[in-house]
Amino acid sequence: MKISNKKIHIFIIIVGIIFICIPVFHTNLWFDESYTVGLVNKGFGEIWNIGQNDVHPIFYYWILHIIYLIFGSNILIYRLFSVLCTAILGILGYTHIRKDFGEKTGLLFSLFVYFLPVNIVYAGEIRMYSLAMLLVSVMSIYAYRIYKNKEEKNNKNWIFFAIFSLLSAYTHYYGLMIAFLENLFLFICFIIQSKKEKKITYNLKAFIISALPQIGLYLPWLVSLIKKVSGPGGFWITINFPDTFIEFFMFPFTGNLAGNNYIVLPIAILFGIIVSTYMIYIHIKNRKNNDLKPAKMAIRYWGMLALTACITSLVIWRVVIYARYMLCAGGLFVFFIASTMSISEKKFFKTIIILISVILSVGVILTLSQENYAEENREFQKYLKESIKENEILICSTELTGLVTSTYLTENEIYFWDKDMWNVEEAYKAFGNTVYDLNFLQDYKGRIWITNQDIYKKIEELYNVKLIEQKEFDTRYKGQKYNLILIEK
Repeated sequence: MKISNKKIHIFIIIVGIIFICIPVFHTNLWFDESYTVGLVNKGFGEIWNIGQNDVHPIFYYWILHIIYLIFGSNILIYRLFSVLCTAILGILGYTHIRKDFGEKTGLLFSLFVYFLPVNIVYAGEIRMYSLAMLLVSVMSIYAYRIYKNKEEKNNKNWIFFAIFSLLSAYTHYYGLMIAFLENLFLFICFIIQSKKEKKITYNLKAFIISALPQIGLYLPWLVSLIKKVSGPGGFWITINFPDTFIEFFMFPFTGNLAGNNYIVLPIAILFGIIVSTYMIYIHIKNRKNNDLKPAKMAIRYWGMLALTACITSLVIWRVVIYARYMLCAGGLFVFFIASTMSISEKKFFKTIIILISVILSVGVILTLSQENYAEENREFQKYLKESIKENEILICSTELTGLVTSTYLTENEIYFWDKDMWNVEEAYKAFGNTVYDLNFLQDYKGRIWITNQDIYKKIEELYNVKLIEQKEFDTRYKGQKYNLILIEK
C-alpha cells in the first residue's frame, strides 16, 4: 500500500518535533540566556528601558515576560517556547509552503527545519533566534504571496505581511534589516507597476497604508537605536580573518561557532561544500526553469541581508557582522535548499544530502544531550539551592559565569562590580545593581558570596572578613567554570 506524501509529511513533523525536544529538558544557562532570564523578570516598561541598552530589540523579552506572569520564572518553560517556535516553523512546511510551492518543497522544508544541524543547536536556546526565524519566514511567505498575485486585491495578505514585518523588526536588528529589504522590494515592484498602468494601483496604496503604521510604531525604538549607535560601548563583535568568513560559510549548515564545535570542523566544511556544490549544480543545470525563481529570491534576500550587515558596519563604524545573527533569515535558507532540491530528479544525491544532514543532526543531538544532562551541571545548581540563603548577597564582576550565577538567585540582592568600566550599568539592571567600588559594604554585616578571587582580595584589603568556604565547579554545559567564595563580614 502506497503511503501518501501528506501522511509522510505529517510523520516527519511529528518525529522532527520529538527529535528537537530531546536535549532541551534542563535548566542550565550560559551568559546570553541568563541575560534573557534576568530581563524577563522585570516589568514591560523596565524591559523597554533596560532593553534599549542591549544589542537586540524587546519583542521576544515581552513574550517571555507574559510567560513569566503565567508560570513564574521558569527556565524550562522559557526554553520550550523556543522549541515551540521551531516546531511551528516546521509546520509551516505543511500549512503554507506545501500550498504555495508544492508537496515536495513543503516536505523538504519541514525535514530540514528539524534535521539541519544548525536548527538543532538553537532550537532550545533561551534566545530570540527561533522566534525571529519564524516571524521572518511568515513575513516572507506573505510578501511572496503579494508579489506573485499582484493583480489581485487581498487585504489579508497585506495585514499579515505588515504585522510580521513589524514584529520581525522588534525581535532582532537582522530582522529589521530583512524587513526593510522586503518592504523596499515590494515598494519598487509596485512603483513600477503603477508607472506601467499610469495610475496608483491597489498594491501601491496597500503598501503605503501598511508601511506608515510600521514606521510609526517602530519610530520610538528607532530613536533609542540611533542614540545607542551614536553613544559609547555596547558593541563587542570583532572580525577575525579568516575565521569570521569560515564561520559565515559553515554556520548555516552546522551551527558551529568558535568554541562551540558541535561538528568537527573538517566534516562541517565538507558538508557545506557538498550542499553548496549540489545547489549550484541544480541551478546551473535548470537555469531556465521558472520553478527555481522562488529559491533564487530566497537566497538573494539571504545574501542581501549579509551585504546589508557589511554596509551597516561601514556606515555606523561598528561591527555588526556575526554569523549567528543570520539565523533570523534561517527559514529563507532552509527554503532555498528545499525548493532547489525539489526540482532535481537525482534521487541518489538528494538522498545522500538528507542522510548526511540527519546523521550529523543525530550527532549534534547526542553531543547536546551529553552536555546538557551531565551530572556536573546538576551538582552546581544543587549547591546553589542548598547553600545560598535569601538574606545573603552576591557580588560578581566581569567574569560572565558570575553573572550567570546571579540569575539563579531570584531572592538575593545582586551586585555587579564593574571594575573594568564596561559602561553597561543600564543594560545590566537585568542582573542587579552595578557598583564601581566596594564602599557599599562599609555598613554591611553578614554573609557575602563572591564569584572570583579578585573580589575576595579587594574586600579583604578593605574590610575585616572571615573566609568560610570556597568551591569550584567545572560544568559540561558550554564548558563553563564557576567559582564561589563565601565570606562573613
